[in-house]
Amino acid sequence: MGYFSTRQTFFLYSYTSEVEEYFKLDQYLQFLEDSGVGEILKSVKTNNRPQGGRPEYNRYDMFATILFGFAFTSGSLRDIESSCKYDIRFMTLMRGKKPHFTIIGNYINDYIVPHAEEIFGAVTRQLIKVLNLELEDIFIDGTKIEADANKYKFVWKPTTFHIKLCDKVRALLELHNLQTNVPTEGIFQSIIIARKLSEFSQLIHSKDVSERKALMKQYNQLKGYLEKALEYEEMEMICGPDRNSYYKTDHDATAMTLKTDYYSGLGSNMHAAYNVQVAICKGIACAYYVSQKRNDITELIPTIEQFYRIHNRYPKNLCADAGYGSLNSYRYMKEHNIGNYVKHQSWEGNVSGKNPNPYRLNDDNTITCLNGKTGKITELENRHPKNKESVFYKVVGCKSCSFRKYCKRWQKRKSENFKIFEVNVELRKYIQEAENNLLSVKGIEIRVNRSCQVEGSYGVLKQDMRYNRFRRISLPKVTAEYMLTFLGYNVRKLFRYFNENLKTTYWKAPEDLQPETFKKPSAKRLSNKMEKKKKKSANQQAKTSYKYKKKG
Repeated sequence: MGYFSTRQTFFLYSYTSEVEEYFKLDQYLQFLEDSGVGEILKSVKTNNRPQGGRPEYNRYDMFATILFGFAFTSGSLRDIESSCKYDIRFMTLMRGKKPHFTIIGNYINDYIVPHAEEIFGAVTRQLIKVLNLELEDIFIDGTKIEADANKYKFVWKPTTFHIKLCDKVRALLELHNLQTNVPTEGIFQSIIIARKLSEFSQLIHSKDVSERKALMKQYNQLKGYLEKALEYEEMEMICGPDRNSYYKTDHDATAMTLKTDYYSGLGSNMHAAYNVQVAICKGIACAYYVSQKRNDITELIPTIEQFYRIHNRYPKNLCADAGYGSLNSYRYMKEHNIGNYVKHQSWEGNVSGKNPNPYRLNDDNTITCLNGKTGKITELENRHPKNKESVFYKVVGCKSCSFRKYCKRWQKRKSENFKIFEVNVELRKYIQEAENNLLSVKGIEIRVNRSCQVEGSYGVLKQDMRYNRFRRISLPKVTAEYMLTFLGYNVRKLFRYFNENLKTTYWKAPEDLQPETFKKPSAKRLSNKMEKKKKKSANQQAKTSYKYKKKG
């Protein structure tokens, strides 16, 4: 007799869930009822279908089930479909109905994608009301999530090739004096090439039969240039003005290097991806943002703008890492009276003393260098600042300075007894304001909470919720999917509240904690560091300049 060949028929008795689980589901449904999301779903008008056939699923039950699926499953359509068949909680929410995964996908496209921000705002505001939270300290962070696109089907913006193509067209037209009304440099539109192609055709017809053969060859060449110009214009239109690449299988995805690369190491391959942001307060996702940008330097403002649209107010304090520290971000926070706890690019170097700023701005708009020398604004002949908002400061007395090698590491004339600094005074004031806030007791508390709240949210998202790649194509659908994922993250918090084990209080700074200070930089260590870098660069140059000798 085989081990797996026969089975005895047996009966399964009816399973029921625990009473507590039904009570939580009732609370969950009452929570959605109080949030007002039902009014949003009620206003959605779908395509009128002919009478007859199978009736539509209840739109409110579908939403509650999909959101529950994004909270407690992977969020994939097939997982939600399977749960509706075998999970008693999903059966209860769907009242025993079992929608196909295509029905679930169509529901998301029809009901959720067009109203993603409204739905997120309604549910999140109700959660904040239930938990009795105050939106004061907000933490923003971002990551890159891979798109649902083929890795090798990317297209770069053909700007350089387009310029070369236009130069070839000009050269061809100049041979026959047809360059009138053609720009002398840069890229011009394909319609100009089409008009010149018509003029070229008229030129061919005006020539003898013996001359037409050579001209026809150039005519076909110009026709090929027109086809290529149309192709380049289509690529540039898809890319848009703010990015340089797109993918054939997802035009909205951009080529980026991800934090984890399963092909050949960190940052070594381009992947189709989106840049995503989230704003966290007390462990709750309060706002989200999805973009096509490859860095975070411009993403703080649109994230806070969405926070304002959802909550009708700006946060009291804002903390983010150095990737968001730009002049526009600092200006924005100043204009809207938001506490500046955003790090800048040289924050870590100042904290450790390993790469400190060579000067600090004083209240009287003078600067003080690392050696304690004072510098004032000066004007230089035949030299202007690279940034129109910057000014030059001159510090005298560098020959006897122990920080000379460090401060003049980028300067060609290192023997001069002075140092010129180009300073953006407005930006430097914002940076030093952020430094003072971050070094205070409140700043230490905010920095600790940023690490555990917003960084921890991505840990839960990628590890616990198994979410590390988008499943939809195009920016609107990806944005709705990201919204549902973090809305599911908030629902997980809600069920922990039902279980009475949700903690909304985070680390508080003790009363005896003292403000932090920057580590005093060591001139000797900085000088040794410069010497090591100098030797390393010299060795690299020697290796690249070495050539093998030919034998014989």
